[in-house]
Amino acid sequence: MDPIARPTKELLARYAEAFNRSKTLQYFGARIDFPNADRVVASIEQIRPEQRGGLGTSAVNGGVLAALFDLVIGCTPALLDPVRRTATMQLSMSFEKPLQGDSLRAEARIDAHGKSTLFASAQIFESASCPGRARAAQPSTDSPETSGGG
Repeated sequence: MDPIARPTKELLARYAEAFNRSKTLQYFGARIDFPNADRVVASIEQIRPEQRGGLGTSAVNGGVLAALFDLVIGCTPALLDPVRRTATMQLSMSFEKPLQGDSLRAEARIDAHGKSTLFASAQIFESASCPGRARAAQPSTDSPETSGGG
C-alpha cells in the first residue's frame, strides 16, 4: 500500500491562519497550529475571568473545555485534507480534575480513519498535567483507508 499523501506544511499553515482570523476564535481567545504532520494544537494563552466559574470556583468552565476539545478534534481531518469540510459526529470527554491555570493547550491526533469516518483523540494540558481527555468520530476525507474506521 502506498503511503498516504499528507498536506504540505504551507497548506496546513494557511488552514490554521484562516481559522485564527475567524471572529469566533478571536472572541474565544483560541488559536490553532499544526506543529507537525500528525498533530493539531489549540491553545488559549490567557484564560479570561468570564471563562472561569465551574460551580462557583475559579476553575475553567467545562463549556470552555468542551469547546476547546471540539475545536482541536474538529481540525484533525485537515491533517488528511485541509480543503474538505467536516463536522464532529460524536464527542466524548472525561474531566479528571479542575483546571485552575492561566493558559490551556489541547493536542489532538488521528487514531484511525476509513473512507467515511475519522476517529481522533485529544488531551488538554495545563502546565505539565493533563486533566482532560476526549475522543471523537467525524466524517472522514476520501483518502485511502488506513487502520480502523469505517
